[in-house]
Amino acid sequence: MHAFPCGNLALDFVGTLKSRRDEAPAEMLTSPRMLDAWLTEAGITDVDPGTRPADLAGALALREAIYSLISARMAQYELDSAAIEIVNRAARFPPAVPELSLTGRTDKADAIQGLSTVARVAIDILSGPHAHLLKECGRPECTQVYLDLSRGFRREWCAMETCGNKMKAAAYRARKRGNPPLSPARGPA
Repeated sequence: MHAFPCGNLALDFVGTLKSRRDEAPAEMLTSPRMLDAWLTEAGITDVDPGTRPADLAGALALREAIYSLISARMAQYELDSAAIEIVNRAARFPPAVPELSLTGRTDKADAIQGLSTVARVAIDILSGPHAHLLKECGRPECTQVYLDLSRGFRREWCAMETCGNKMKAAAYRARKRGNPPLSPARGPA
């Protein structure tokens, strides 16, 4: 149901609002049940978190705060103190709790604990040694952010399976028509 192209909880959470710059972005977290599904599919919890409407509102505020901070970090702007407070407030709650049983491990979290887990990952990214590797997908319609950990740091898309294939197919069609290839904007050479 949900996509996880980045392999990073905080960045994939930010990606639950697709095509941010479109006139009508695609919201993936439209109900408490959708947030429950995301938290479960992301592997944060194995049990239904039981999200309430207030939890969903907090989740959307957290997501936008994380995106604001990541965008500022990528542009090398000063971080917004209100966004920092939202992330810090979410991280203050206990994270998801692993439990061992006779049949193995179970991760349990309500919505607050799940969001705390996401907030803590966001803090690790924004304050860690890889923050300078944050990039936005090169496909113009996509606004997914990812960490470029590729060899040579030349990754252009959030995921090859989706955006990379679409861009390569579009470039191939453009070449066949005699048009110049499409590529992400790179700035002046």
